[in-house]
Amino acid sequence: MTFTVAIVGRPNVGKSTLFNRLVGKRIAIVDDTPGVTRDRREGMASIAGVAFRAIDTAGLEEAGAGALEERMRVQTEKAIDDSDLVLLMIDARAGVTPVDEHFADWVRQRHKPAIVVANKCESAAADPGVYESYRLGLGDPIAMSAEHGEGMAELLGVILPHLGGAPEDEGGADDALPADGAEPEAGPLRLAIIGRPNTGKSTLVNRLIGEERLLTGPEAGITRDAIMVDWEYRGRSLELVDTAGLRRKSRVADKLEKLSVDDTLRTIRFANVAVLLLDATVMLEKQDLTIARLVVDEGRALVIAANKWDAVKNPAEAMRSLRDRMQTSLPQVRGIPVVTVSALRGQNLDKLMQAVFDIYDIWNRRVSTGELNRWLALVVDGHPPPLASTGRRVRLRYMTQLKTRPPTFVIWGSRPQDLPESYRRYLINGLRQDFGIEGVPIRLQFRQGENPFAPKKRGRK
Repeated sequence: MTFTVAIVGRPNVGKSTLFNRLVGKRIAIVDDTPGVTRDRREGMASIAGVAFRAIDTAGLEEAGAGALEERMRVQTEKAIDDSDLVLLMIDARAGVTPVDEHFADWVRQRHKPAIVVANKCESAAADPGVYESYRLGLGDPIAMSAEHGEGMAELLGVILPHLGGAPEDEGGADDALPADGAEPEAGPLRLAIIGRPNTGKSTLVNRLIGEERLLTGPEAGITRDAIMVDWEYRGRSLELVDTAGLRRKSRVADKLEKLSVDDTLRTIRFANVAVLLLDATVMLEKQDLTIARLVVDEGRALVIAANKWDAVKNPAEAMRSLRDRMQTSLPQVRGIPVVTVSALRGQNLDKLMQAVFDIYDIWNRRVSTGELNRWLALVVDGHPPPLASTGRRVRLRYMTQLKTRPPTFVIWGSRPQDLPESYRRYLINGLRQDFGIEGVPIRLQFRQGENPFAPKKRGRK
């Protein structure tokens, strides 16, 4: 088992900033607004070659039963219960507050080793707060500034003895996405759950993994960070990412929501498959289509899941309307799989996962060069390219597949710039139909010249 460190404290004391420092990546949203973090987020950190799991948690607040803050506190309790060491963080500039004292007692009652971290100590104004923190009764505090990296060596030095030589983790949960511009390496299937606010994304993730891992409730926009959960389904490893809901751009004015939207867009960019979750009672609105196009433009595989299907009064009519709208508004990607589900009741989730694996296999499909060139000869013979502006016919001579994820092809020929868009669509539709590449984006490029792999003709001496 990997050693686990939970970071807890009241809102806006710098927990997410410290979490980012420990894992060495800026993966948790950080803002001056209190209560930014709601779900607990995990990531892997390392000291002197010894790995441990860090957990960022929501700010501790007293709240009544059923309130969002109370549900957030339950998630923090679970993080403490799962941890081997607790870092109780306070704002040294504000000093020890009654809330800090209350939660220090709360942590002590859970019988976990704990360290007080007095944050925001970049100036002498924080010294009185550091001295005050002794009265919390949790030993010597560590004075630091998570934002500026001051005191990190002292903190890591205090954590290290608790690790006790814990083994390096070989692939534990890490919320970090690949660096910008990098294609995800082979490994677990990265599955992003996306959609408008309040369509049931977090409820779906909880149902899939079989535990209340993410905050849910009637309030729209509960999820702010993109939260990744390691999961195994029928022997296949997945990285399941819950994301913040995407509203229309014109409605996003709040700085914090903009950060959440950026986090979601980055998740889409590095996903393998995205499940677009619709509210079946108000299905496929303009914003749903905008999100679907984002996925297609990024070249990701897409599955559409119509949630709350148990509340639909006329299922046949609703499905017919959905498919007609997709055919009209997403003609560039034919055959996107559609699955009807109920995240709350757990209906059709196996069917949804099968659709995810099927579309992932298509997204990774490779066609041999020999097959492609035989196919190219047939389609060109059956429907030749039109005449170019010079009166001569465009000739397509050679074709190969450059890459998968998404399937990307290139055709060499004469005057490809004169090829009309309608003929390009003809070729793409033929590729879909004849090679079974339905439901995923296809990239088709044209290049001027002869077959680059043919033997070069020798000139006369």
